[in-house]
Amino acid sequence: MLFSHPQTHSLVYKLRLCFLPDLQINSQTYKEARLLLLKSGCITSGASLGLCYPIPSHGCRDVLLWEAGERLDLCPRCMALAQRQVTVQEGPLYRTEGSHVTLWCKVSGYQGPAEQNFQWSIYLPSAPEREVQIVSTVDPSFPYAIYTQRVRGRGIYVERVQGDAVLLHITELQDRDAGEYECHTPNTDERYFGSYSAKMNLVVIPDSLRVTAVPQTLNKVEHDSLELKCEVSKSTAQHSHVSIAWYRQRGSEAPVEVISLSRDFVLRAGSAYAQRQATGDVRLDKVGETTSKLTIYNLHPSDQGEFYCEAAEWIQDPDDSWYAMTRKRSQGAIVNVQATDKEFSVRLETEKRMYIVGEPVEFRCILEAQNVPDRYFSISWAFNSSLIASLGPNAVPVLNNEFAQREALGQLKVAKESDNVFVLKIYRLRLEDSGKYNCRVTEREKTVTGDFIDKESKRPKNIPITVMPLKTSISLEIINNASNVLEGESLRFGCNVRSGFGPQSRLSVTWQLVDKLNRRSEIVRLDREGTLHPGPSYAERSSYGGIQVEQVRPGSFTLEIFNSVKADEGHYECRVAEWTRTLDGEWQMVGERHAGTPVSITALEAGFAVTAISRTPGVTYNESFDLQCIIKPHYPSWVPVSVTWRFQPAGSTEFHDLVTFTRDGGVQWGDRYAGFRTRTAIEKAESSNNVRLSISRASDTEAGKYQCVAELWRKNYNSSWTRLADRTSNLLEIRVLRPVTKLQVSKSKRSITLVENRPIPLNCSVKSQTSPDSHFAVLWYVHKPSDADGKLILKTTHSSAFEYGTYAEEEGLRGRLQFERSASGGLFSLTVQRAEVRDSGSYYCHVEEWLLSPNHAWYKLAEEVSGRTEVTVKQPDNRLQVNQTHKNITVLENDWVTLECLVSNRTSPSSQLSVEWYVWRPGHPEKEVVAWLSRQSTLHYGDLATPGDLRGRLHLESPSPGLFLLSIQNATVRDSGAYNCRVEEWLLDPSDRWYKRAEDISGLITLTVKQPDPTLQVDTATANLTVQEKESFPLDCSILSRSSPDSHFAVTWYSLRAKEAGDHEEQQQEEEEEEEREAVLSVGPDAVFSPEAGRWEGRLRFQRLSAVLFRLTVLQAGGADTGNYSCRVEEWLADPNGVWYRLAEEESGTVAVHVQGAGSTLQSVICSNDALFYFVFFYPFPIFGILIITILLVRFKSRNSSKNSEGKNGVPLLWIKEPHLNYSPTCLEPPVLSIHPGTMD
Repeated sequence: MLFSHPQTHSLVYKLRLCFLPDLQINSQTYKEARLLLLKSGCITSGASLGLCYPIPSHGCRDVLLWEAGERLDLCPRCMALAQRQVTVQEGPLYRTEGSHVTLWCKVSGYQGPAEQNFQWSIYLPSAPEREVQIVSTVDPSFPYAIYTQRVRGRGIYVERVQGDAVLLHITELQDRDAGEYECHTPNTDERYFGSYSAKMNLVVIPDSLRVTAVPQTLNKVEHDSLELKCEVSKSTAQHSHVSIAWYRQRGSEAPVEVISLSRDFVLRAGSAYAQRQATGDVRLDKVGETTSKLTIYNLHPSDQGEFYCEAAEWIQDPDDSWYAMTRKRSQGAIVNVQATDKEFSVRLETEKRMYIVGEPVEFRCILEAQNVPDRYFSISWAFNSSLIASLGPNAVPVLNNEFAQREALGQLKVAKESDNVFVLKIYRLRLEDSGKYNCRVTEREKTVTGDFIDKESKRPKNIPITVMPLKTSISLEIINNASNVLEGESLRFGCNVRSGFGPQSRLSVTWQLVDKLNRRSEIVRLDREGTLHPGPSYAERSSYGGIQVEQVRPGSFTLEIFNSVKADEGHYECRVAEWTRTLDGEWQMVGERHAGTPVSITALEAGFAVTAISRTPGVTYNESFDLQCIIKPHYPSWVPVSVTWRFQPAGSTEFHDLVTFTRDGGVQWGDRYAGFRTRTAIEKAESSNNVRLSISRASDTEAGKYQCVAELWRKNYNSSWTRLADRTSNLLEIRVLRPVTKLQVSKSKRSITLVENRPIPLNCSVKSQTSPDSHFAVLWYVHKPSDADGKLILKTTHSSAFEYGTYAEEEGLRGRLQFERSASGGLFSLTVQRAEVRDSGSYYCHVEEWLLSPNHAWYKLAEEVSGRTEVTVKQPDNRLQVNQTHKNITVLENDWVTLECLVSNRTSPSSQLSVEWYVWRPGHPEKEVVAWLSRQSTLHYGDLATPGDLRGRLHLESPSPGLFLLSIQNATVRDSGAYNCRVEEWLLDPSDRWYKRAEDISGLITLTVKQPDPTLQVDTATANLTVQEKESFPLDCSILSRSSPDSHFAVTWYSLRAKEAGDHEEQQQEEEEEEEREAVLSVGPDAVFSPEAGRWEGRLRFQRLSAVLFRLTVLQAGGADTGNYSCRVEEWLADPNGVWYRLAEEESGTVAVHVQGAGSTLQSVICSNDALFYFVFFYPFPIFGILIITILLVRFKSRNSSKNSEGKNGVPLLWIKEPHLNYSPTCLEPPVLSIHPGTMD
């Protein structure tokens, strides 16, 4: 089990380890667990693990391991913590649009407070990886904007069922609510252990349920019928069920269910209509695909109201429960029922008027009225105008003294059977119960005080009954299975009392036999208590089960005599006496009746005779013949007859017993002719005692005379046997002849040309044979043109033994031969597997027919030679083809490139291919082997891939037969070159040796691997910056573009200062001065900083504001910090081997920084202002020089001279734009002016 800590993201592994008793857990346990995780791929070889375990004495226990890099405090308390488990309602759930949906979620195995918090989110199908938060029990700001309004408006809310279980409610489901819902519980445990969230899918489907009924108003009269129809339809794609229910509603009263058809197609009525539905007055029928009809017969005034139908569409959720997705009702029909009058009538019924003492009688008083359940009636019973009992509206009977005693003894019952049926039942009538019986019904009205007052009273006509004293009136009918039976068959008699005995009577039965001499003997008697008493002469026979008496049903008796004998012949009588119990408990016989039937029995030995016959007096060797022993008369199969076949061999005068079929179905063989037993079958017919003797594979030994002897037996009732008679049959003579051969072998010729390694099928067909039992010896020969005669390859004897010929041994054919014989036995096949070229030749077979002699010795009956089969074996044609298309591929470093080698055709599908890849690299005159895949699919690397890192970047695969791909991961410039592949096709010869059949070379694939072009660009704009002393100033280095998103940068800031000038330099101030570069700070591509220079130490702060913007801030600026600054950026990129190289470098523009002192003296003011400094210290000298020169020229030359005199640097000095100055720390030193090209107009 693998789970992670949500804060540290450390992986924790849970293992189940089982320990034997007294096994110690030590470091070896840790090593074995770590090895298990390594093999399963859960961790890498470089990971180290920590181990947490309890120390059990035996049994199984959980063991936790974690990555030791971020160690969790799991041991040893972790094993005692329960595992948190979050479960949600199982999905997917299908719900209709617009319905109210609930989803439950619960958590178990947690720690902390009993009330847990829950957060619901959804993953929409349009963005299955993005979580959209819906609602939370703890955070009101948890919902995203699309759900905020619905959550605030209670369209979506969470109901807490208990502390660790909630329900998510969506009051009106929308189509956009479909998706995967996640229930998450924030952690309250001491340690993360278990699952904290669970997911399920919710599918929103359209609401297609339609329920329609015709709105109408119907006026009915009481007892009329009502029919209403409702149409329910749906078009849901999912499997769903529909339930339909009809309701009746009156005003603001709660609706009353009339009848409904559940989703499981179970029809049930509401409680108010259950009884009427049972009687058929309320029905719900389906009259079409979508229409159901409600029918109410015999309307009551209480049926008045509005009738409507309601339908619900149900779907089965994954937990097998049914859910009503939507429920709709139709428009109602108003039904008015007008009541009829309050008349009622009474009717008294009973089955008959004449009864016998002891019989039961039942009187039924039937009330016919409307709305009986809503009315009150009382009933009274009378006998000869005397009150028997009365029942009030509460249905509690009140009886008078005499009848109360009979009711207490269970002899009488007064009860209310239903609302309109009342019963008076007397279980045992007496003579004094003769008379007139009647009932009276009185309707009563209940007053406001709860009392009843009598209203109308009615009674029917009297019913007189007569109770007669006891006397027998039974009549008998006797039947038997047959009037004439065979000795040994069973006699079965039935004695049925057809009528006349009462339910309180008992019967006794006596069976008697009157023989031909008119002697009467009692067979058996069954008294009224059911006890059996055999007669004196039948007692012993009955004790062996030979006589059986049974009462099949009341008034029906049977007598069965098994294994009848001749003495059982005569006239059988059944005598039945009826008994009844008097009031004092004594039994008395009411009367007796008897009936009889004659039975005739035929003796078994009458007409007993035996005859022997045969249909085949002459047979051929190995054929079969039958001998029949026919016994007359045709006895049933149960008659015990023993039959013995006797045999007299040809040339002998004595008979000997061959085989006996005993009376009990056994077979006893004689010991004189033992050979008969293996080739002789004896069979007794199922329907008679005829015995058939079948002898197979006839020979001279079976030739002779046959005779059968039969004995007739009878089994007595005590299981002893008596032989009644024996008979001997006539003689039968059997002759045995020899067979004539019919062997024919196919002479057809054919030619076969095939490729080596294919099987050579050779057939040898026997077109006809002498006997189905013939065996064949087949000799296979091959004839070569260089040989005079054919050479024996293989011989199969008639006993299926194999013998290899000298040719098979010399040519190594023994392991390649396969011999087969078809199921029919007439076709022999020899297959030479894995044919070789040297197997070519002419093949034929030599067939010998063998038969088994009658004495079990095989002999050759005939032989024939088949036609020849010319076989030519050749090697397969070369069809190997490799794609010759030339390709050019250009990729960048670090890309993955795949080179294709496609075999478009091959010689054989079973051949094996070896593929070798070559490359011609620039500057290398010879091609080099990159890698090759042997025909055993073993990968080998060439000299080119072995020393370097190319071996780890090569991947050779064959995704489909004939397609080989060479992939180079993280391509480098050194991988450039021209590649091609050489394919060799290997075939397996018939001797299981592989040989190279063909080879082919693919077209060249020119691969060019380039480094990315440098596009590094740094901001070169210049800037001026003036700061006060002790303040800080920033130096930004901005990269405008980069060559690769994976490149790293090295940044160095420089301070540019003019070198100190000597006397020679003072004479050449107008020339450009050299600058001195001082490295302020360097940051390498690996983010390693260089040491700070002495004067910068402690005053530098480096910031990387973004991937392409670096800032160096100089703190506590001083006058010495005045100068020009710039940064140099180097772009570094890693090659596929992980070696970093510098791809490009560029320097930014300069930033001129001037640091002003803290004072405001004249010196500092002049020094801090460039224009004022030039005006005070520099401009007066050239002006004065110009004036002096002008005066001298005017004085000595006396001519006009040009006023435009050019000094050393020219007049436009006053129009210098921005001279580049290197300032001294103080104004005491003269400034050095450096004018760079392009600074003057």
